[in-house]
Amino acid sequence: MTLLLKQLFGLLRLLNSDTGTNQIAAGLACGLILGFAPMLSLQGMLVFLCMFLFRIQIGAALISAVLFALIAWLFDPVSHAIGATILETVSLQPLFTTLYNLPLVPLTRFYNSVVMGAGVLSILLAPLVFFGSKRLIVLYREKVVARFKQSPFWKLWSGTLFFKWYTSYEKFHG
Repeated sequence: MTLLLKQLFGLLRLLNSDTGTNQIAAGLACGLILGFAPMLSLQGMLVFLCMFLFRIQIGAALISAVLFALIAWLFDPVSHAIGATILETVSLQPLFTTLYNLPLVPLTRFYNSVVMGAGVLSILLAPLVFFGSKRLIVLYREKVVARFKQSPFWKLWSGTLFFKWYTSYEKFHG
């Protein structure tokens, strides 16, 4: 529980930082794909590889993966319907047979209708999450953070010696 709270506070700190909105939004979109994918699957490893290769905020991806995994079961009937439709398509049967006989591809568990449907659904929803979260982050920074920094509480807090010490500490030690 404390790990989850630590991640939530880290996400709030990240939203208030100068980190680019594209990096955070990409992390949230990757978290969607991770949350909908089965635990420790090949597609999850591929998303982790992309997160390490590109400038994607890993903390945002991990916390959103937990949140999307908690709600992914709500989409299971839709995922099953989409996956069953794709897997039962007669023209794709030779492709699926070939993929199943390859060495690593069965580790994706694509032959499960819920996994196939969740994968397709998460890939379709990822751009919506990316652009929607990017817009929400910009609005949050413009409205909420700007208003909070004008509040008397913030002005009082930012004038304390502890705050000045902490900001200088953060500047040197990150």
